[in-house]
Amino acid sequence: MSCFSCFTNKKTLQKEREVSQPAAPRVYNKEYETLELLGEGAFSKVKKAKKNETEEIYAVKIINKMNLSADDHKGLKQEIKILEEINHPNVIKLYDIFYEPKTIYLVTEIMAGGELFDRIVKKEYYTEMEAKEVCRIMFQTMDFCHKRKVAHRDLKPENLLLNSPDDDLDIKLADFGFAKKCSSNHSLLTQCGTPGYVAPEILNGVPYGTQADMWSLGVIIYILLAGYPPFNGATQKELFRLVKRGRYEFHEQYWGSISTEAKDLVKNLLIVDPRKRYTPAQALNCSWLNTQSKSRSLVIPDVQISLVQFRKFNAKRKIKQAVLTLVATKKMSHFVGMGNDKTFGFNQFKAQLPDCEPMSTRFVEAPDNDSE
Repeated sequence: MSCFSCFTNKKTLQKEREVSQPAAPRVYNKEYETLELLGEGAFSKVKKAKKNETEEIYAVKIINKMNLSADDHKGLKQEIKILEEINHPNVIKLYDIFYEPKTIYLVTEIMAGGELFDRIVKKEYYTEMEAKEVCRIMFQTMDFCHKRKVAHRDLKPENLLLNSPDDDLDIKLADFGFAKKCSSNHSLLTQCGTPGYVAPEILNGVPYGTQADMWSLGVIIYILLAGYPPFNGATQKELFRLVKRGRYEFHEQYWGSISTEAKDLVKNLLIVDPRKRYTPAQALNCSWLNTQSKSRSLVIPDVQISLVQFRKFNAKRKIKQAVLTLVATKKMSHFVGMGNDKTFGFNQFKAQLPDCEPMSTRFVEAPDNDSE
């Protein structure tokens, strides 16, 4: 064999060895610099992070794997999968994931504008026109998710964030921890959500689908327009009783200046029967979003009473959130279960949701293994 042949063979073998060598695992600390703390939950911390290569700023959720149960791991995996599939301008974007021996790092866009409701209370006045544009964005986002058979299942003010401190309409939907793919309107079985926003079919123990999200949006829109929630109970049992019956009012003191078209939209969202409740497409085609109403509240800053009520509601919400966060950080809670924002999630075979009917599988259509 010639010297040239020996050299060529050696080179070929070297290349084959290089190809066969597995790529070195990516390490978060080599690609990002971790900055100040932004928030802290029961099993994770959220910090600001800078990408070394571009110096761009992101948020990173740092999850301690040692604190996660098997159910927690499953829920987290499900959330990541859904976020990877959903690419929409009004859904918080997941940019990077690092799976390391003791820690999981989720790198997302940073929400520099804070919560939508916190922005609203800082305004001198808030008109129906502004609320209308916020609602349009929420319906468009839900339409995108529901067409992909994704139910969010925990829509509430805390999960409506702003990307910019200057743009009131750069809204991002966050927290897909309870989100689930569903094949039909009667395929989900887990009783989960947040008291006050949860749909009656979930409380009634009826298999459900994406329409549960539309009830939650109805509650949020009611609060946006009137400044207080539609369902109030001295106890959770009383609250759930009102929700299951769909018992609420448009009090003249706060709704007198709101347009009839806006009230009609709320009525069509807060319908107990999910089959009769508006879908995102129907909501987007409603008269309120597509006609110029003569209501003074659309353009004139006279919704002061509602804004006063809104500030009171938001202050109570923030106090409750702070107390529950303190409790959650002292006592570890599961990924799915009572969390620092008072969400709940019970497996139908493990526990019944307090003050609710037990979940029935009698009318399940193509179950999506929601209870596994």
